[in-house]
Amino acid sequence: MSNQQRTGITRRGFVKRLGVGGAWAALAGALPVAARGFRPPKIGLQLYAVRGEFAQDVPGTLRRVSAAGYEGVEFWGYGGTPKVFQDYDAEQLREWLDLLGLECCGMHLQPRALEDDRFEQTVAVNKTLGNRYLIVAAAPDRMKSPETIAAFAKWLNDRAEKARRRGMQVGYHAHGFDFVKFDGRTAWELLFSQTSPRVLMQMDVGNCLGGGGDPIAMLRKFPGRTPTIHIKDYEDKTFESDYYREVFRLCEQQAGTRWYIVEMGGPGGRGFAIPVEARQRLHWLGK
Repeated sequence: MSNQQRTGITRRGFVKRLGVGGAWAALAGALPVAARGFRPPKIGLQLYAVRGEFAQDVPGTLRRVSAAGYEGVEFWGYGGTPKVFQDYDAEQLREWLDLLGLECCGMHLQPRALEDDRFEQTVAVNKTLGNRYLIVAAAPDRMKSPETIAAFAKWLNDRAEKARRRGMQVGYHAHGFDFVKFDGRTAWELLFSQTSPRVLMQMDVGNCLGGGGDPIAMLRKFPGRTPTIHIKDYEDKTFESDYYREVFRLCEQQAGTRWYIVEMGGPGGRGFAIPVEARQRLHWLGK
């Protein structure tokens, strides 16, 4: 049975039922693309940025994200269970994504989602969603000393190799605490100096800067390892700044970046004004 037969709704009927408003559609369709000869990385939204909206209305939030011009979404908080969010399983979410023309550009995981007892469930869920990027969202306890970092690197190497055999990739996401220094080197540097190139380095520009780190230096030091990156304004380092111009250059020429993932939202993840504006600004930059 097809997805349309299961849901009893066509793509056209679905969009009509949800009522994509003229303002949203105009925004998505009217924004120019500055550079037509070069296809930059796609633009996704980390759903945590609209978590308050998502918790109240999953399909409505996805509809608004699509209408704003985003090409993909990244889920958060997954722990290796059959359900991905609330009572929604991967098949239900994939139907919504397909109907709205969205891709799953990543999944932020709790570390336990990659342990042996949950690994196969995690792989199955992400294959259904069409996602290959399994990103450990945070691991403060494993990044607190050179010894715990070495053990974490070994664990990530093992998980990455196991995921590779199933067509998946494992990575780690940046937070401010990852840039504490040990003998002059950040925890982040220590980790990625000990991991295989198969372990993805999901830089978060704002989080890294907030923790006193240097995103540009890390992109240069570990080339080819950042297929997805989180971008957000940080003080004067806006998308339009010379700083981000270099970030984008490195992503597009050295880091192997396929997705820019915006993580900017209103207080408590409510409202769409900030994510919509961020997408519009990236459009005007040719992204």
